[in-house]
Amino acid sequence: MSRPLNILIVAGEASGDAHAGALMRELRARLPDARFFGMGGPRMREQGLEALYDASEIAVMGIGEVLPKLVRILGVLRGLARAAEARRPDLALLVDVPDFNLRLAKRLRRLAVPVAYYISPMVWAWRPRRVKQIKRVVDTMLCILPFEEAWLRERGVEALYVGNPVVDALPAPAPAAGFRERLGLETARRTLALLPGSRISEISRVLPTMIAAAERILATRGDLQVVVPVAPMLDRDWLAAQFAGSKCAPRLVDGRACEAVGASDAAIVCSGTAALEAGLMQRPFVVVYRVTLLTELVFKLFSRIPHVSLVNLLAGRRLVPELLQREFTPERVAAEVGRWLDDEAAREELVRGLVAVRESLGPPGASARAAEAVVSLLRRIETQPAGALTVQVEPSPQVKP
Repeated sequence: MSRPLNILIVAGEASGDAHAGALMRELRARLPDARFFGMGGPRMREQGLEALYDASEIAVMGIGEVLPKLVRILGVLRGLARAAEARRPDLALLVDVPDFNLRLAKRLRRLAVPVAYYISPMVWAWRPRRVKQIKRVVDTMLCILPFEEAWLRERGVEALYVGNPVVDALPAPAPAAGFRERLGLETARRTLALLPGSRISEISRVLPTMIAAAERILATRGDLQVVVPVAPMLDRDWLAAQFAGSKCAPRLVDGRACEAVGASDAAIVCSGTAALEAGLMQRPFVVVYRVTLLTELVFKLFSRIPHVSLVNLLAGRRLVPELLQREFTPERVAAEVGRWLDDEAAREELVRGLVAVRESLGPPGASARAAEAVVSLLRRIETQPAGALTVQVEPSPQVKP
C-alpha cells in the first residue's frame, strides 16, 4: 500500500479475540505500517490493537443475558460508530458477534467505510432473512465453514471460504499421554475433560450438572483424573470455587482447552467453538448446553437446523450426543461418557467420523488466506472512487479438501 492504513477491527468473546488476533498477525506481516483500533481482547492487544473497548463488554449469550446489558452494549456500538466517523478508517474488519457487528456495519455503510466480515453469521441456520442485510452492508464475507460460500453466493453475497481458523489453532491429533505430560497430569491414568465455557453466565448454568455427572462417573471409575481448562477472560479462583465441596477435584489449566481434550479419554463440552475444537482433536465427547426458557423458545421458533453442534452439522448426522436443556442431566451425561470409556468399538467408530469432519474443513492456513483476501480488497479500494467499490471475489478451490 502507498500509505499507512487505518483499520477498524471489532471482535467479541474469547474465540473471536483469538481468531481476530491471528488475522491481525497475518495482516501485520503484509501491511507492517497498518494501525488497528476498535474492540478486542488480550490476543488482539498483543498484535497492536488500540482497544477503545474490551471484548468482554458485549460477551453475552441469549436474550435473558442481553437485556440487562443492553444499555451498555448500545453505548459501545455508538462509541465505535463515532470513532469510525472521526477517524474514517480505510477498512472495517468485523469478526463474528453478528447481532452487534451487523448493526455496526449498517452505520459504517452510511460513512462509506468498506466492510470485510470474518466468520459469517449462521444465516443458513438462524434468521435467514438477515442475508439481505448482509448483502447491503458487507463488501466481502470471509467464511469458515465449507458450505457457506456457495449458500451466500447463491443469494448475492460476495463470499469466500478461507478455511477454518480452529484448524490453525489446534495441535495435531496425537496420543493422549503426550498431552497429559505437558499439562502435568499422570500420563498412565485415564482422563475426563470438562469444558464449561468461557462466560460466567453459561458456566453457572452448565457446570453444576457437569460436576454432578463427573461425580457419577468417578464413583464407578476411581482411576479417572479430571482436567478443566480456564478460559483466558475467566477468573481462575472463581472457577475453582465452583468445585468446593464436590467429590470432583480437577486440575485447572490456564487456557489450553484443546490440549485438555487431547489429554482426555472422553470430554463433556459446552456447546460452541469448544465443541468444534473437541471434535477436531478426535476424542469422544458429549455436547451439553442450557439456556433460559425465553432463549429456548425463540431458538425453537426461528432455528432451521437439525443439530446444535457444528461437528454434527459438518458430519451431516448426529455423530456426537447433544444433551440440551431438560435432557442435560447428570444421569444422561454419565451414561454417554461411560459408553465411550467402556465400549472400544463404539469409541473407534466415533473417532473415524471425527477424522472425516476434520478432513472436510481442508488444510490449515485460514488466517493467512483471510489476510490475503483483505489485502486484495484494500487494493481494489485504492483503485476505485469513494463509494464506488465493486467487489469480485473468486472462489478458492485450493482450500477445498
